[in-house]
Amino acid sequence: MAIKVLIIDDSALIRQVLGEIIRQTPGMDLVGAAPDAFAAKKMVIESQPDVITLDIEMPKVDGLRFLEVLMTARPTPVVMISTLTEEGADATLRSLELGAIDFVPKPKISVVQGMADYAELIVGKIRAAAVAKVSRPRPTAKPSQVKALSISGTEKIIAIGASTGGTEAIKTVLSGLPSNAPATVITQHMPPGYTTTFAKRLDSCCQMQVKEAKGGERLLPGVAYLAPGDKHLKVKRSGADYRLELDDGARVTGHKPSVDVLFESVRESAGANVVGVLLTGMGKDGAAGLTALKQAGAPTFCQDEATCVVFGMPKAAIEMGGATFIKPLEEIAPSLINQLNKMQAGSRL
Repeated sequence: MAIKVLIIDDSALIRQVLGEIIRQTPGMDLVGAAPDAFAAKKMVIESQPDVITLDIEMPKVDGLRFLEVLMTARPTPVVMISTLTEEGADATLRSLELGAIDFVPKPKISVVQGMADYAELIVGKIRAAAVAKVSRPRPTAKPSQVKALSISGTEKIIAIGASTGGTEAIKTVLSGLPSNAPATVITQHMPPGYTTTFAKRLDSCCQMQVKEAKGGERLLPGVAYLAPGDKHLKVKRSGADYRLELDDGARVTGHKPSVDVLFESVRESAGANVVGVLLTGMGKDGAAGLTALKQAGAPTFCQDEATCVVFGMPKAAIEMGGATFIKPLEEIAPSLINQLNKMQAGSRL
């Protein structure tokens, strides 16, 4: 059955571009294109879309307000169409908190070249949204007091990978870790320009310090480092220390940054001193890397199907035998703390 898609955007040109992409894609059916929230409300009721693409910046009622009402009245998978500015990035991340599945930057229509790439991106996001779990927005996370770990030293590393649905999942995990947690490295599939804002938002709701990786930093306990949107993040051994490296190489498993690249680098540099975590996401990036980590003696965690927005990446890792533990999202941080305490005491599992 075709995926029914409704476009909501105040730009006639964007509606035309998105409409053509959807009409030309097998397995998709354009059921409407609304210029504002008022017209969209009627179309949502009449057409019962499977997926909505929603512009953040609209007159009268903006996209965030419409999304908030939609998720209360008729929860529907939504892909946000975002403007790449600092303000736009912040609004985009807020939309994910409100229940949107994913987002794509608004295309530069003046540049015809590259539209095929944009079409592939938007089609992929719509297909992922169509199979995603939709949930009503949760309260914004606030810094919580978590009991300090009974570990010391800098030899342990937590490595986290995520994609679709990952911004909220990463926030849930990090906000459950104490200020003295081991250095944490994170790859979230996200385009350039958004990761700086994402790191700042995480930093405001976690006991750990969270920053976007710049490359060359020495890994420190109590700090989480987020891969920038256009570089692979790697961890390299440097004497007794670990340091970060940014790699501008080709996409791996279709992504840059890639979770597999991160996991493989921590396996090589730290082996069994790593705890690997693979969260919600479409596809299989990170599955091979997590499996290699487990084979190297590292404990590994996968988010369970019930709490994933999209179960693709954890499912692929579990099928490869890469999961030591399969946990609901809310249990991952407490389980990590327990595992790290056991590792410090000399017990692997």
